[in-house]
Amino acid sequence: MTTPELGLPMAVPAEGLPRKVRIHEVGARDGLQNEKATVPTETKAEFIHRLAAAGLTTIEATSFVHPKWVPQLADAEHLFPLVRELGAQGGTALPVLVPNERGLDRALDLGATRIAVFASATESFAKANLNRTVDEALAMFEPVVARAKAQDAHVRGYLSMCFGDPWEGPVPLPQVVRVCRALRDMGCDELSLGDTIGVATPGHVTALLTALNEENIPTPSLGVHFHDTYGQALSNTLAALQHGVTTVDASAGGLGGCPYAKSATGNLATEDLVWMLTGLGIDTGVDLGLLTATSVWMAGQLGRPSPSRTVRALSHKE
Repeated sequence: MTTPELGLPMAVPAEGLPRKVRIHEVGARDGLQNEKATVPTETKAEFIHRLAAAGLTTIEATSFVHPKWVPQLADAEHLFPLVRELGAQGGTALPVLVPNERGLDRALDLGATRIAVFASATESFAKANLNRTVDEALAMFEPVVARAKAQDAHVRGYLSMCFGDPWEGPVPLPQVVRVCRALRDMGCDELSLGDTIGVATPGHVTALLTALNEENIPTPSLGVHFHDTYGQALSNTLAALQHGVTTVDASAGGLGGCPYAKSATGNLATEDLVWMLTGLGIDTGVDLGLLTATSVWMAGQLGRPSPSRTVRALSHKE
């Protein structure tokens, strides 16, 4: 047990939890893609630099999708060169999302070394998000992953609607496991399990992780991506940590949602996650003060307060 610093919780470690967690910061991509107004490229670049200065070592930078589908990220070619040196210096990983081989070409041409593809566990969301069936989407991703791996890129496979779908309801575990297995078999280094509409509960999280392990998909290859629609993101994260997961997706200030699932509210706020992990004595490498200041700054750029409870609490103390 350690004495708390000003503005930090008392660290009281709990048994059975990892000593260190890697936060996969998604604010600059997932957080901003759903904004009604387009954020200037220079503002995005400064946001990413500030996140890196706060100690985040994995920052998802942008998405090389067609501007027609996600106009907020149409500046990927202009943004990535403005932040690329963070990765070149070796301290910050800068994953980018690619939807197809054309997107992969654009990313590789700019020197991206960490790639992500975005699949769905349900047919309804695959149709809404990619205008394809689940299997058609997987077939589209197979050459993308193969070519990325041939270029020695790290590949993350996002899987959305792992726990519930706004059209189909609860998603059966075997359905999720099947798509995870396909992504692993095609070469994905890491899978991110997405609770896109925030309906998961801790028991459901544990059941899915166990089912994946039984299919020989190891826990170290899994990350979790929770939305806080019903206030369950932190409790679900704790359940994942208890299972051995050490990669957690979060968005600075709680930014984000999903443009193709209207019931999806914001991501788990990175500050709320860091507060909990700090209290559990788990190392994140993140300076909570700098991170909070970054989210306050970004909220000012967007013209509205941050939804993160931790940001609001700490910023009100100043």
